[in-house]
Amino acid sequence: MTDQHTTPAETIPQDAPAPAPAELSPPEAAAPAAPATPAPTPAPPKDRRKLFAFLRWSAAVLVFGAAGAGAAYGVVQPDRTDLPGLATLDDGRWEYPALVKPALPPGAPLPFAKDNEDGIHYAGLTQLLLPAPKGSVPDPGLKLEKDSVVTVDTLMEEYEGTAREKLKEGLANDGLRQIVGRGWTTPDGTRTRVYLLRFHSSGFADAFEGCGADMNLSGVNRIETDTVWGKAKVDQKAPDTTGVTVMEESAPVGDEQVRAACVQSGDVQAVILQTRKGEVPAVPLHQTVILQHQLLG
Repeated sequence: MTDQHTTPAETIPQDAPAPAPAELSPPEAAAPAAPATPAPTPAPPKDRRKLFAFLRWSAAVLVFGAAGAGAAYGVVQPDRTDLPGLATLDDGRWEYPALVKPALPPGAPLPFAKDNEDGIHYAGLTQLLLPAPKGSVPDPGLKLEKDSVVTVDTLMEEYEGTAREKLKEGLANDGLRQIVGRGWTTPDGTRTRVYLLRFHSSGFADAFEGCGADMNLSGVNRIETDTVWGKAKVDQKAPDTTGVTVMEESAPVGDEQVRAACVQSGDVQAVILQTRKGEVPAVPLHQTVILQHQLLG
């Protein structure tokens, strides 16, 4: 790897920890009540069809417990028979811990709110990182600084040496503020790295050339659109995946296959990489992409 001086990213205040969701108090003892006529069944919410579509299409489901900062997400695992194409005893999905929407600084708008159409994320960047799934172990090969910060040189290790100089120059000149990352390995040998790059604006994030169909990953001869992801979007109603690109290494591959995904959300660009000896299963990557996209949205 070529060592070069990298323009330091802008210093970001240390991320404030997200408040823990409030615990529900035990229900009070109910006094005996006289028999009453059963209340009529309430009408289903208007967005119920959207939720069912999300259940059918995705490998994981987010249930929004409340709106706004501090809202807790729960990851549920519906019966596999409810998911067309995934009705097997083990479709390979992972179990993620409950996700918590990070708290915003006082007065800061949510991304893509009417007063924040550029999608600026005011929450701490590490709080927007998808947590590792249960049963996984941290990836010792991912070099992390304090507070999960990733240096530009560490990120460049994911790319071919011939592409690094141009990418580093672009990051130095095009508004990069901070990079954070998280990596883990699951029992089946799948290694996952998630990088979040924060830029000064959505325009700078969109200009990043390190994620997409032309990305030059280390050890990968050719990468193309993930056919399973594309087919699912055509055959079934999908959740909103604006700004998402999913790719897979084309045959022939070496000892390991690579799958990759890009999620751009306003001023933040997520780069998600998965590798595994033999073949990388599609479901875990799709699940990871959907959840990370929801956290950024």
